[in-house]
Amino acid sequence: MSGSEISLGRPGDFHVHLRDGAIKEIVTPTVREGGVSVAYVMPNLVPPVTSAERAAEYRASLEKLAPKTLFLMTLYLCPEVTPEVVRAAKAAGVSGVKCYPAGVTTNSEHGVSSYEQFYATFAEMERLDMVLNLHGECPSGADVHVLNAEERFLPTLRDLHARFPRLRIVLEHCTSEAAVNAVLECGPTVAATITAHHLYLTVDSWGGNAHNFCKPVAKLPSDRAALIRAAVSGNPKFFFGSDSAPHPLRNKAKGVGAAAGVYTQAYALPYVAEVFEAHGQLDKLRGFVTDFGKAFYKVADDQLPDQAQVTLVRQPQTIPATIGGPGDEAVVPFRAGETLAWSVQWK
Repeated sequence: MSGSEISLGRPGDFHVHLRDGAIKEIVTPTVREGGVSVAYVMPNLVPPVTSAERAAEYRASLEKLAPKTLFLMTLYLCPEVTPEVVRAAKAAGVSGVKCYPAGVTTNSEHGVSSYEQFYATFAEMERLDMVLNLHGECPSGADVHVLNAEERFLPTLRDLHARFPRLRIVLEHCTSEAAVNAVLECGPTVAATITAHHLYLTVDSWGGNAHNFCKPVAKLPSDRAALIRAAVSGNPKFFFGSDSAPHPLRNKAKGVGAAAGVYTQAYALPYVAEVFEAHGQLDKLRGFVTDFGKAFYKVADDQLPDQAQVTLVRQPQTIPATIGGPGDEAVVPFRAGETLAWSVQWK
């Protein structure tokens, strides 16, 4: 690493939404543009990915659009995902199962209301050494709201870890100091992803700005500070998962009821690098975006379809107002119109 270049090897993004249809064709190639070799793909499509066959079909469609990226696939936890389905998925190369509490985010209406019914599935995943990915929020209602929904979920994380101590669990897209502390309290089979946008945003950032609105929502400045401390700490329990979630402009437009999701894929590593640099921790960047996630998911470089490596160079670039299109079919990237200090080069 020098003052003008940072060698990052072959980074991974361990929480990616690539959608389906026309938007998939727009955003899938941008995973590599953002500096990522390995993409861990979320299954909340319509219909959701609930079988080995559907996962294989979806992966093939992504590989056609981006043949130099390794796509790791997940299933969507629902009653159809039985121990037998999990065994078939493991045999087909599926890496994990994503759990969405019912109704908390985009395309989560088929999600989980009770975890007990899945204990046999979790036990089989533990035996097969698969990963359980948790969207860590409780549904809103009574005294649960968007600002405390993650903290209210944390007893469930602790309970599942106690019941299945060898099951690899990832608490996805942490947004609170409480979540960071809960992950630190758990054993080595529990880790967490942290997004690029949650290293920037607070509650004031998304009130009135649909393009900064995501689930779980950004929270207090103290929570953001805790996320930054965890990301730059060099602790392998915390690694990069962008939760980049593209929506066409029409679904973010004022008056429609904004869809939840922030799109960061095309500039993922430059976003993160700016935060690490601002905190004097550029030497810790490679661990966060490359080493820790790949180690937790047991991804070896010889699995990758392309052996090129990423270097971030100090070369300013301006984020465009939109990508894709036309019109209200375009996607607005995070921090549109702003200038980033770093750019991605593949060597």
